[in-house]
Amino acid sequence: MKIDIHSHILPKEWPDLKQRYGYGGWIQMQHHCQDQANMIKDGKMFRVVESNCWDPEVRLKEMDKSGVTVQALSTVPVMFSYWAKPQDTLDLSQFLNDDIASIVRKYPKRFVGLGTLPMQAPDLAVQEMHRCVKELRFPGVQIGSHINQWDLNSPELYPVYTAAEELNCSIFVHPWDMQIDGRMSKYWLPWLVGMPAETTTAICCMIMGGIFERFPKLKVCFAHGGGAFPYTIGRINHGFKVRPDLCAVDNRKAPEKYLGSFYTDSLVHDPQALKHLVDVIGEDKVLLGTDYPFPLGEHIPGQLIESIEEFDGRLKDRLLAGNALSFLGLERTLFN
Repeated sequence: MKIDIHSHILPKEWPDLKQRYGYGGWIQMQHHCQDQANMIKDGKMFRVVESNCWDPEVRLKEMDKSGVTVQALSTVPVMFSYWAKPQDTLDLSQFLNDDIASIVRKYPKRFVGLGTLPMQAPDLAVQEMHRCVKELRFPGVQIGSHINQWDLNSPELYPVYTAAEELNCSIFVHPWDMQIDGRMSKYWLPWLVGMPAETTTAICCMIMGGIFERFPKLKVCFAHGGGAFPYTIGRINHGFKVRPDLCAVDNRKAPEKYLGSFYTDSLVHDPQALKHLVDVIGEDKVLLGTDYPFPLGEHIPGQLIESIEEFDGRLKDRLLAGNALSFLGLERTLFN
């Protein structure tokens, strides 16, 4: 069994958002041939996507070919739209969540949904989280690595975490809104370097900001193998000890104490990195994630996990499926 916690999907089409909301900055889908479309932002190309990004039938064929049993569906992070007017982001979130819900209802043994929320307005985010969990039956949501000027330890976000604990709603944290200009404008650096840095920042803020201390029941998974965090935890922990005046201002427990308190996906592209990730984060806290259907993803889902001889069958099953079921609060029998 393989459960992919990290896969993105979009509706095939959606309304003209500039016309709907009265201002620009939105992503639109522009179909120009049967199996390919352009994602356009204010008239400029953002990304080319193929039909597996919107067509569940194509997606299912590719899942069957690669042996993926279940995908957790989440929107593409550029659609978060935290920069927009809150009511407009809520409206778009509901549209995106309803689209995912329709796919899950049609194929309940192959897909689960992770909703998106208007996080810049925590009251509206809580409202939509309740709808996602209670009406749409999603086990979790996806949020960005920061919310405009708020890092993930910002007190403004406490109501969201409180609601997540009450609803047993899992949170998948995805990096987004990386610096793309200046020195980061070449070599695809925002995706190669910026994303790991974003994820590491999010983890450090949640640890040192006391989020895991204040919300001990919170279930959080960080994308892309936790970014650089698993490989810099020694430096982070050492810095916490030698400069408590800078690092221990909101939480006096060392970062290493929170290893085992959160999950990461397995998307690291390197066997040595994956073995280290499992050692640091925990055998019960790493789960298969591929970033399907994008180029930086694992193109043969689970191949890296399955290739490591040191992992026995029991551990491989946990990494491929068991840990995801635990994170999502779901039973294996739901997908038999």
